[in-house]
Amino acid sequence: MKAFVLHGNWLPRPGYAPDERERVTRKAAIASQVWHAPRLIMEGHTDPSPKADEVIVRVKTCGVCGSDVHCVRPDSAGYVRFSGPARLPVILGHEFSGEVVAKGDAVTTLNVGDAVVAEGMLWCGLCEPCRRGTPNQCVNLEMVGFSSPGAFAEFIPVRDRYCWSLEPLLASGRVSREEAFALGALLEPAGCAYNGLFVGHQRFRPGVRVGVFGVGPIGLATVALARAAGASKVVAIDPVIERGALARRMGAHVSLSLDELIRSGESPVEALRDLSNGGFDIHVEAAGAADETIALMERTLAPNGRIVYLGRTGATSALQLDTLVSGASELAGSRGHAGHGIYPNLIRMTAAGVIDLSVMVTQTFRFPEVEQALEAAGDRRQGKVMVTQP
Repeated sequence: MKAFVLHGNWLPRPGYAPDERERVTRKAAIASQVWHAPRLIMEGHTDPSPKADEVIVRVKTCGVCGSDVHCVRPDSAGYVRFSGPARLPVILGHEFSGEVVAKGDAVTTLNVGDAVVAEGMLWCGLCEPCRRGTPNQCVNLEMVGFSSPGAFAEFIPVRDRYCWSLEPLLASGRVSREEAFALGALLEPAGCAYNGLFVGHQRFRPGVRVGVFGVGPIGLATVALARAAGASKVVAIDPVIERGALARRMGAHVSLSLDELIRSGESPVEALRDLSNGGFDIHVEAAGAADETIALMERTLAPNGRIVYLGRTGATSALQLDTLVSGASELAGSRGHAGHGIYPNLIRMTAAGVIDLSVMVTQTFRFPEVEQALEAAGDRRQGKVMVTQP
């Protein structure tokens, strides 16, 4: 099979000392501190065969994530910009759906020909976080496309425990099989948004006011989910006009560019307070720009408000903690999309027409054009860039 493989040099930054586990496993806990001179190469690999509990999925659609772009576009020092764990070389790509073409002897829940989508967070099920119901915090977590082989390939082996059938979506009669594959590949970023809004923040109530900073794919999915769940005001904040327009199509009541507000002499704090009638109940950081956004979020929270931090970055941010104390407010991180009924709930919502994630797709490439797709996804005017295979 053909696959796009990310290579790099193990070269810890000056001042960063990998621990023993990192050195032994060659999995950097913070990729941006270790992996240097990334390069993406299309290679020929042996077609995979399933282990007893695995299925082989012929990849039909794979989304391009900002984290993929951060892996192939190095910083000024030549290091990858992805701040999560990574083991190179690795086949890139993790937002995928496809068709089962083979299965292991122990697989009983899936059959050859099934349309499936799969989680990209490979939880072990045995460590304490997994056993207490928080698989996204798995101690032994592997991540598809970063530390485990990914889906910018013709085939990918997946344990059946990570797969979800797209049959409910197909049975709805709303979409064709090809459209179901495209929607399935969008469930990964939508799952991250769902996790942040509803799992990590269990106080979400109809009528809440939601601010979404950064409306790339995860931010766009956050907008759609917040509106579907009954938010009374959803405000999308992004400097890119095209993305603001996408956010409005996905349910945002208002989209704002803070740069434009400042140029016009308006105060971003006052503008956000006015739009929310006093403050937001929930702010979601999906921009990966905490050093620029968190302070503004903190100043425009309603009492008992919550900042949900989804945007992965190595940046630090100053906090005026007294604001959180006085407002009895919270700042909470959220990672991943596994467990908690996230995938089956999203499939049902999509099948019922409650959300339409397809609106965020702005460009589609064929499999041999993965490098062009990555280049396009680096243009912040895009929504979601997809790669498809026949």
